[in-house]
Amino acid sequence: MFFASLALILVGGVALYALCKLIHLPSLVAYLLWGMLLGYLGLIDKNIEAISSDIRKIALVIILLKAGLSLNVEDLKKVGRPAILMSFLPATVEMVTVGLLGPVFFSLTYTESFLLGSVLGAVSPAVVVPMMSKLMDERVGTKKGIPALITAGSSIDDIIMIVFYGVFMSIESSGSFSWVSFLNIPSSIVSGILVGLLLGYLFSFLFKRVHMRDSIKLTLLFGVSFGLVYLESYLSQWFSFSSLLAIITIGIFTNRSRHEQAIRLSTRCSKMWVVAELFLFVLVGSSIKVDYFAKFLLPSLGLLACSLFMRIVAVNLSLIKTNLNLKERTFVSISYLPKATVQAAIGGGLLELGTSLNDEKIIAAGTIVLSVSVVAILISAPLGAILMNLTYKPLLGEMDKEIEQ
Repeated sequence: MFFASLALILVGGVALYALCKLIHLPSLVAYLLWGMLLGYLGLIDKNIEAISSDIRKIALVIILLKAGLSLNVEDLKKVGRPAILMSFLPATVEMVTVGLLGPVFFSLTYTESFLLGSVLGAVSPAVVVPMMSKLMDERVGTKKGIPALITAGSSIDDIIMIVFYGVFMSIESSGSFSWVSFLNIPSSIVSGILVGLLLGYLFSFLFKRVHMRDSIKLTLLFGVSFGLVYLESYLSQWFSFSSLLAIITIGIFTNRSRHEQAIRLSTRCSKMWVVAELFLFVLVGSSIKVDYFAKFLLPSLGLLACSLFMRIVAVNLSLIKTNLNLKERTFVSISYLPKATVQAAIGGGLLELGTSLNDEKIIAAGTIVLSVSVVAILISAPLGAILMNLTYKPLLGEMDKEIEQ
Protein backbone atom coordinates (compact mmCIF):
# COMPACT_ATOMS: atom_id res chain seq x y z
CA MET A 1 0.00 0.00 0.00
CA PHE A 2 2.93 2.36 0.71
CA PHE A 3 4.27 2.27 -2.83
CA ALA A 4 0.76 2.26 -4.30
CA SER A 5 0.08 5.49 -2.41
CA LEU A 6 3.33 7.00 -3.69
CA ALA A 7 2.34 6.04 -7.24
CA LEU A 8 -1.10 7.62 -6.85
CA ILE A 9 0.37 10.83 -5.38
CA LEU A 10 3.04 11.22 -8.08
CA VAL A 11 1.25 10.00 -11.22
CA GLY A 12 -2.04 11.68 -10.33
CA GLY A 13 -0.19 14.84 -9.33
CA VAL A 14 1.74 15.02 -12.61
CA ALA A 15 -1.46 14.47 -14.63
CA LEU A 16 -3.18 17.29 -12.74
CA TYR A 17 -0.10 19.51 -13.12
CA ALA A 18 -0.34 19.09 -16.90
CA LEU A 19 -4.06 19.87 -16.78
CA CYS A 20 -3.46 23.03 -14.74
CA LYS A 21 -0.89 24.20 -17.29
CA LEU A 22 -3.48 23.83 -20.05
CA ILE A 23 -6.16 25.83 -18.23
CA HIS A 24 -3.68 28.33 -16.66
CA LEU A 25 -4.40 27.47 -13.01
CA PRO A 26 -1.80 27.25 -10.22
CA SER A 27 -0.87 23.59 -9.74
CA LEU A 28 -1.33 23.75 -5.96
CA VAL A 29 -5.11 24.03 -6.45
CA ALA A 30 -5.17 20.66 -8.20
CA TYR A 31 -2.76 19.14 -5.69
CA LEU A 32 -4.96 20.21 -2.76
CA LEU A 33 -8.07 18.72 -4.37
CA TRP A 34 -6.23 15.53 -5.33
CA GLY A 35 -4.96 15.15 -1.76
CA MET A 36 -8.46 15.70 -0.37
CA LEU A 37 -9.83 12.99 -2.66
CA LEU A 38 -7.08 10.51 -1.75
CA GLY A 39 -7.55 11.24 1.95
CA TYR A 40 -11.34 10.94 1.74
CA LEU A 41 -11.10 7.58 -0.06
CA GLY A 42 -8.49 6.32 2.40
CA LEU A 43 -5.86 5.80 -0.30
CA ILE A 44 -2.99 7.39 1.62
CA ASP A 45 -0.96 4.71 3.40
CA LYS A 46 -0.84 5.00 7.19
CA ASN A 47 2.98 5.08 7.12
CA ILE A 48 2.88 8.11 4.80
CA GLU A 49 0.32 9.80 7.05
CA ALA A 50 2.60 9.19 10.03
CA ILE A 51 5.48 11.08 8.39
CA SER A 52 3.28 13.60 6.56
CA SER A 53 4.31 16.53 8.77
CA ASP A 54 7.99 15.68 8.29
CA ILE A 55 7.59 15.55 4.50
CA ARG A 56 5.85 18.93 4.57
CA LYS A 57 8.72 20.36 6.64
CA ILE A 58 11.25 19.02 4.08
CA ALA A 59 9.34 20.79 1.31
CA LEU A 60 9.35 24.04 3.31
CA VAL A 61 13.11 23.77 3.84
CA ILE A 62 13.62 23.39 0.08
CA ILE A 63 11.56 26.43 -0.88
CA LEU A 64 12.89 28.67 1.91
CA LEU A 65 16.49 27.81 1.05
CA LYS A 66 15.73 28.52 -2.60
CA ALA A 67 14.12 31.84 -1.66
CA GLY A 68 17.14 32.84 0.40
CA LEU A 69 19.56 31.93 -2.39
CA SER A 70 17.49 34.05 -4.82
CA LEU A 71 17.01 37.02 -2.50
CA ASN A 72 19.36 39.95 -3.02
CA VAL A 73 20.31 41.92 0.11
CA GLU A 74 20.07 45.14 -1.91
CA ASP A 75 16.40 44.37 -2.53
CA LEU A 76 15.89 43.98 1.23
CA LYS A 77 17.64 47.30 1.88
CA LYS A 78 15.18 49.01 -0.47
CA VAL A 79 12.31 47.78 1.70
CA GLY A 80 13.49 48.80 5.20
CA ARG A 81 10.79 49.71 7.75
CA PRO A 82 7.79 48.22 5.84
CA ALA A 83 9.40 44.75 5.98
CA ILE A 84 9.44 44.95 9.78
CA LEU A 85 5.81 46.09 9.94
CA MET A 86 4.72 43.45 7.42
CA SER A 87 6.30 40.73 9.56
CA PHE A 88 3.89 41.27 12.46
CA LEU A 89 1.20 43.94 11.90
CA PRO A 90 -1.14 42.18 9.38
CA ALA A 91 -1.01 38.87 11.27
CA THR A 92 -1.55 40.52 14.65
CA VAL A 93 -4.45 42.64 13.40
CA GLU A 94 -6.08 39.54 11.92
CA MET A 95 -5.57 37.60 15.15
CA VAL A 96 -7.15 40.37 17.23
CA THR A 97 -10.05 40.68 14.76
CA VAL A 98 -10.80 36.95 15.00
CA GLY A 99 -10.28 37.05 18.76
CA LEU A 100 -12.89 39.77 19.22
CA LEU A 101 -15.40 38.50 16.62
CA GLY A 102 -15.05 34.76 17.30
CA PRO A 103 -17.62 34.69 20.12
CA VAL A 104 -20.06 36.56 17.85
CA PHE A 105 -19.89 33.92 15.09
CA PHE A 106 -19.34 30.82 17.28
CA SER A 107 -19.83 29.58 20.82
CA LEU A 108 -16.21 30.23 21.82
CA THR A 109 -14.60 31.85 24.83
CA TYR A 110 -12.25 34.75 24.15
CA THR A 111 -9.23 32.55 24.89
CA GLU A 112 -10.43 29.98 22.34
CA SER A 113 -11.27 32.75 19.91
CA PHE A 114 -7.81 34.32 20.15
CA LEU A 115 -6.31 30.85 19.75
CA LEU A 116 -8.31 30.54 16.51
CA GLY A 117 -6.98 33.96 15.51
CA SER A 118 -3.39 32.80 16.03
CA VAL A 119 -4.07 29.80 13.78
CA LEU A 120 -5.60 31.94 11.03
CA GLY A 121 -3.12 34.82 11.34
CA ALA A 122 -0.21 33.00 9.69
CA VAL A 123 0.25 33.47 5.95
CA SER A 124 1.45 30.35 4.11
CA PRO A 125 5.10 30.55 2.99
CA ALA A 126 4.53 27.35 0.99
CA VAL A 127 2.05 29.24 -1.22
CA VAL A 128 3.66 32.69 -1.17
CA VAL A 129 7.41 32.02 -1.31
CA PRO A 130 7.38 29.96 -4.56
CA MET A 131 5.54 32.82 -6.27
CA MET A 132 8.03 35.36 -4.92
CA SER A 133 10.90 33.16 -6.15
CA LYS A 134 9.27 33.19 -9.58
CA LEU A 135 9.10 37.00 -9.47
CA MET A 136 12.78 37.18 -8.48
CA ASP A 137 13.73 34.84 -11.34
CA GLU A 138 11.72 36.92 -13.83
CA ARG A 139 12.93 40.21 -12.27
CA VAL A 140 9.34 41.35 -11.79
CA GLY A 141 8.78 43.87 -8.98
CA THR A 142 12.40 43.59 -7.85
CA LYS A 143 13.26 47.24 -8.57
CA LYS A 144 11.23 48.22 -5.51
CA GLY A 145 12.06 45.08 -3.54
CA ILE A 146 8.49 43.73 -3.56
CA PRO A 147 9.33 39.98 -3.65
CA ALA A 148 11.91 40.54 -0.88
CA LEU A 149 9.36 42.44 1.23
CA ILE A 150 6.75 39.68 0.94
CA THR A 151 9.23 36.83 1.43
CA ALA A 152 10.75 38.35 4.58
CA GLY A 153 7.40 39.33 6.10
CA SER A 154 5.68 36.00 5.42
CA SER A 155 8.62 34.04 6.85
CA ILE A 156 8.57 35.90 10.18
CA ASP A 157 4.84 36.29 10.79
CA ASP A 158 4.46 32.50 11.02
CA ILE A 159 6.91 32.44 13.92
CA ILE A 160 4.99 35.14 15.78
CA MET A 161 1.62 33.44 15.28
CA ILE A 162 2.93 30.01 16.34
CA VAL A 163 4.30 31.55 19.57
CA PHE A 164 0.91 33.19 20.24
CA TYR A 165 -0.74 29.84 19.50
CA GLY A 166 1.46 28.16 22.12
CA VAL A 167 0.56 30.84 24.68
CA PHE A 168 -3.21 30.45 24.15
CA MET A 169 -2.96 26.64 24.14
CA SER A 170 -1.15 26.86 27.48
CA ILE A 171 -3.89 29.09 28.91
CA GLU A 172 -6.61 26.75 27.62
CA SER A 173 -4.98 23.65 29.09
CA SER A 174 -3.87 25.07 32.43
CA GLY A 175 -5.94 28.22 32.86
CA SER A 176 -2.81 30.25 33.69
CA PHE A 177 -1.05 33.01 31.77
CA SER A 178 2.63 33.97 31.69
CA TRP A 179 4.12 37.07 30.06
CA VAL A 180 7.45 35.24 29.85
CA SER A 181 6.01 33.19 26.97
CA PHE A 182 6.04 36.29 24.76
CA LEU A 183 9.84 36.48 25.07
CA ASN A 184 9.87 33.52 22.68
CA ILE A 185 8.97 35.87 19.81
CA PRO A 186 12.12 38.07 19.80
CA SER A 187 14.37 35.18 20.86
CA SER A 188 13.13 33.02 17.95
CA ILE A 189 13.74 35.79 15.42
CA VAL A 190 17.09 37.04 16.73
CA SER A 191 18.59 33.59 17.34
CA GLY A 192 17.41 32.36 13.94
CA ILE A 193 19.02 35.30 12.13
CA LEU A 194 22.28 35.10 14.12
CA VAL A 195 22.69 31.35 13.55
CA GLY A 196 21.87 31.83 9.86
CA LEU A 197 24.48 34.60 9.51
CA LEU A 198 27.15 32.51 11.23
CA LEU A 199 26.49 29.43 9.11
CA GLY A 200 26.18 31.56 5.95
CA TYR A 201 29.64 33.00 6.63
CA LEU A 202 31.09 29.52 7.21
CA PHE A 203 29.55 28.17 3.99
CA SER A 204 30.81 31.16 2.00
CA PHE A 205 34.32 30.66 3.40
CA LEU A 206 34.18 26.93 2.62
CA PHE A 207 32.86 27.40 -0.93
CA LYS A 208 35.59 29.96 -1.63
CA ARG A 209 38.48 27.85 -0.32
CA VAL A 210 37.39 24.33 -1.31
CA HIS A 211 36.45 23.39 -4.87
CA MET A 212 33.41 21.11 -5.04
CA ARG A 213 30.53 20.43 -7.39
CA ASP A 214 27.31 22.40 -6.97
CA SER A 215 25.45 19.19 -6.14
CA ILE A 216 27.81 18.59 -3.19
CA LYS A 217 27.40 22.19 -2.02
CA LEU A 218 23.63 21.84 -2.13
CA THR A 219 23.83 18.53 -0.27
CA LEU A 220 25.82 20.23 2.50
CA LEU A 221 23.33 23.12 2.68
CA PHE A 222 20.41 20.71 3.00
CA GLY A 223 22.23 18.56 5.55
CA VAL A 224 22.86 21.55 7.80
CA SER A 225 19.30 22.86 7.22
CA PHE A 226 17.75 19.59 8.35
CA GLY A 227 20.11 19.62 11.33
CA LEU A 228 18.75 23.06 12.26
CA VAL A 229 15.18 21.74 12.11
CA TYR A 230 16.18 18.99 14.56
CA LEU A 231 18.00 21.54 16.73
CA GLU A 232 14.83 23.66 16.96
CA SER A 233 12.77 20.74 18.25
CA TYR A 234 15.56 19.70 20.65
CA LEU A 235 16.00 23.19 22.12
CA SER A 236 12.28 24.02 22.28
CA GLN A 237 11.93 22.92 25.92
CA TRP A 238 14.61 25.45 27.01
CA PHE A 239 14.99 28.05 24.30
CA SER A 240 12.97 29.36 21.37
CA PHE A 241 14.79 29.21 18.03
CA SER A 242 13.50 29.51 14.43
CA SER A 243 15.22 27.01 12.15
CA LEU A 244 13.28 28.20 9.09
CA LEU A 245 14.43 31.79 9.59
CA ALA A 246 18.01 30.54 10.02
CA ILE A 247 17.73 28.59 6.75
CA ILE A 248 16.51 31.56 4.70
CA THR A 249 19.26 33.73 6.29
CA ILE A 250 21.93 31.21 5.19
CA GLY A 251 20.64 31.55 1.63
CA ILE A 252 20.59 35.36 1.75
CA PHE A 253 24.18 35.55 3.08
CA THR A 254 25.36 33.06 0.45
CA ASN A 255 23.72 35.15 -2.27
CA ARG A 256 25.49 38.26 -1.00
CA SER A 257 28.96 36.74 -0.74
CA ARG A 258 28.88 34.15 -3.55
CA HIS A 259 26.20 35.50 -5.89
CA GLU A 260 26.89 33.43 -9.02
CA GLN A 261 27.12 30.20 -7.03
CA ALA A 262 23.91 31.08 -5.16
CA ILE A 263 22.02 31.55 -8.43
CA ARG A 264 23.21 28.15 -9.71
CA LEU A 265 22.20 26.49 -6.43
CA SER A 266 18.83 28.25 -6.54
CA THR A 267 18.23 26.80 -10.02
CA ARG A 268 18.90 23.30 -8.69
CA CYS A 269 16.49 23.93 -5.80
CA SER A 270 13.83 24.93 -8.34
CA LYS A 271 14.06 21.48 -9.92
CA MET A 272 13.73 19.78 -6.54
CA TRP A 273 10.75 22.01 -5.68
CA VAL A 274 8.69 20.51 -8.53
CA VAL A 275 8.46 17.20 -6.64
CA ALA A 276 8.47 18.76 -3.16
CA GLU A 277 5.54 21.05 -4.02
CA LEU A 278 3.50 18.09 -5.26
CA PHE A 279 4.04 16.16 -2.01
CA LEU A 280 3.50 19.22 0.16
CA PHE A 281 0.08 20.19 -1.14
CA VAL A 282 -1.22 16.67 -1.76
CA LEU A 283 -0.42 15.84 1.87
CA VAL A 284 -1.91 19.14 3.10
CA GLY A 285 -5.04 18.28 1.11
CA SER A 286 -5.16 14.73 2.51
CA SER A 287 -5.08 16.13 6.08
CA ILE A 288 -8.22 18.21 5.45
CA LYS A 289 -11.43 16.72 6.83
CA VAL A 290 -14.16 17.33 4.27
CA ASP A 291 -16.98 16.89 6.80
CA TYR A 292 -15.56 19.75 8.91
CA PHE A 293 -15.65 22.01 5.85
CA ALA A 294 -19.43 21.65 5.51
CA LYS A 295 -20.28 21.75 9.23
CA PHE A 296 -19.50 25.40 9.93
CA LEU A 297 -19.19 26.76 6.38
CA LEU A 298 -21.34 29.92 6.50
CA PRO A 299 -20.17 31.39 9.84
CA SER A 300 -16.59 30.47 8.90
CA LEU A 301 -16.90 32.40 5.65
CA GLY A 302 -18.30 35.39 7.52
CA LEU A 303 -15.48 35.41 10.07
CA LEU A 304 -12.86 34.83 7.36
CA ALA A 305 -14.19 37.73 5.28
CA CYS A 306 -13.91 40.09 8.27
CA SER A 307 -10.43 38.89 9.21
CA LEU A 308 -9.06 39.10 5.66
CA PHE A 309 -10.52 42.59 5.21
CA MET A 310 -8.74 43.79 8.35
CA ARG A 311 -5.58 42.02 7.21
CA ILE A 312 -5.66 43.98 3.93
CA VAL A 313 -6.17 47.21 5.90
CA ALA A 314 -3.12 46.35 8.06
CA VAL A 315 -1.01 45.55 4.97
CA ASN A 316 -1.79 48.98 3.55
CA LEU A 317 -1.02 50.64 6.89
CA SER A 318 2.35 48.88 6.85
CA LEU A 319 3.06 50.34 3.40
CA ILE A 320 2.38 53.98 4.33
CA LYS A 321 5.21 56.32 3.25
CA THR A 322 6.65 53.81 0.78
CA ASN A 323 7.21 54.37 -2.94
CA LEU A 324 4.74 51.63 -3.86
CA ASN A 325 1.82 52.75 -6.00
CA LEU A 326 -1.78 51.50 -5.76
CA LYS A 327 -1.23 48.58 -8.16
CA GLU A 328 1.80 47.36 -6.25
CA ARG A 329 0.07 47.69 -2.88
CA THR A 330 -2.85 45.71 -4.27
CA PHE A 331 -0.52 42.89 -5.26
CA VAL A 332 1.13 42.87 -1.81
CA SER A 333 -2.33 42.67 -0.22
CA ILE A 334 -3.25 39.71 -2.46
CA SER A 335 0.03 37.96 -1.59
CA TYR A 336 -0.84 38.09 2.11
CA LEU A 337 -4.13 36.19 1.72
CA PRO A 338 -3.15 32.49 1.36
CA LYS A 339 -3.32 30.15 4.34
CA ALA A 340 -2.35 26.47 4.14
CA THR A 341 0.58 24.79 5.85
CA VAL A 342 0.45 26.36 9.32
CA GLN A 343 -3.32 25.93 9.50
CA ALA A 344 -3.02 22.27 8.43
CA ALA A 345 -0.25 21.71 10.99
CA ILE A 346 -1.83 23.29 14.10
CA GLY A 347 -5.54 23.63 13.25
CA GLY A 348 -6.40 20.39 15.04
CA GLY A 349 -4.31 21.08 18.16
CA LEU A 350 -7.18 22.22 20.39
CA LEU A 351 -9.32 19.24 19.36
CA GLU A 352 -6.45 16.89 20.23
CA LEU A 353 -6.08 18.64 23.60
CA GLY A 354 -9.79 18.24 24.34
CA THR A 355 -9.68 14.56 23.37
CA SER A 356 -6.64 13.90 25.59
CA LEU A 357 -8.33 15.66 28.54
CA ASN A 358 -11.72 14.09 27.72
CA ASP A 359 -13.23 17.58 28.03
CA GLU A 360 -16.40 17.93 25.95
CA LYS A 361 -16.27 21.73 26.04
CA ILE A 362 -12.73 21.87 24.66
CA ILE A 363 -13.59 19.17 22.10
CA ALA A 364 -16.50 21.31 20.85
CA ALA A 365 -14.27 24.40 20.62
CA GLY A 366 -11.53 22.35 18.94
CA THR A 367 -13.98 21.13 16.33
CA ILE A 368 -14.85 24.74 15.51
CA VAL A 369 -11.18 25.78 15.30
CA LEU A 370 -10.38 22.87 12.98
CA SER A 371 -13.45 23.53 10.83
CA VAL A 372 -12.62 27.21 10.35
CA SER A 373 -9.01 26.27 9.55
CA VAL A 374 -10.20 23.88 6.85
CA VAL A 375 -12.44 26.55 5.31
CA ALA A 376 -9.56 29.05 5.43
CA ILE A 377 -7.25 26.65 3.57
CA LEU A 378 -9.78 25.69 0.91
CA ILE A 379 -10.84 29.29 0.24
CA SER A 380 -7.71 31.41 0.74
CA ALA A 381 -4.96 29.14 -0.64
CA PRO A 382 -6.49 28.62 -4.11
CA LEU A 383 -7.87 32.18 -4.19
CA GLY A 384 -4.53 33.75 -3.27
CA ALA A 385 -2.56 31.53 -5.64
CA ILE A 386 -4.89 32.17 -8.59
CA LEU A 387 -5.00 35.92 -8.00
CA MET A 388 -1.20 36.19 -7.63
CA ASN A 389 -0.76 34.21 -10.83
CA LEU A 390 -3.25 36.33 -12.77
CA THR A 391 -2.23 39.75 -11.49
CA TYR A 392 1.54 39.82 -11.02
CA LYS A 393 2.27 40.91 -14.59
CA PRO A 394 -0.49 43.57 -14.88
CA LEU A 395 0.19 44.94 -11.39
CA LEU A 396 4.00 44.66 -11.27
CA GLY A 397 5.43 43.76 -14.67
CA GLU A 398 4.21 46.82 -16.53
CA MET A 399 5.63 49.10 -13.84
CA ASP A 400 9.08 47.51 -14.15
CA LYS A 401 9.01 48.15 -17.90
CA GLU A 402 8.04 51.78 -17.31
CA ILE A 403 10.94 52.25 -14.90
CA GLU A 404 13.40 50.72 -17.37
CA GLN A 405 12.17 53.02 -20.12
